[in-house]
Amino acid sequence: MELNIGLKGRAETTVTPENTAQAVGSGLVPVFATPYMIALMENAAVNAVQAALSADEGTVGTRLDVTHDAATPIGLKVWAEAELTAVEGRKLTFAVAAYDEREQIGGGTHERFIIKPEKFVARAQAKGKA
Repeated sequence: MELNIGLKGRAETTVTPENTAQAVGSGLVPVFATPYMIALMENAAVNAVQAALSADEGTVGTRLDVTHDAATPIGLKVWAEAELTAVEGRKLTFAVAAYDEREQIGGGTHERFIIKPEKFVARAQAKGKA
């Protein structure tokens, strides 16, 4: 498989007390937390391209420009969709959107870079030894 513009991915979950703004500390209310929405968007982007990468490659998120436009209460299903919109060398750009069972709750763009996980982790661990 190739990294072609238009590859799509999806990730979903249900809002629980554990993934609310109140539980995470990103707010005081028991609704789906923005950090979890962002993680869902990133997961959808990973799902869009992972099968097109070689076995020794992965991606890491490097940039997000998203809005969280509507609150989702505990009990509703939420999902994110990502579509690959640009490939510039190792840089991948995605259009991302998140939804609950009633409406779109967020959207924007997300960038990821293709990496060799073994090399990436070794470099990160070396920072801790410096």
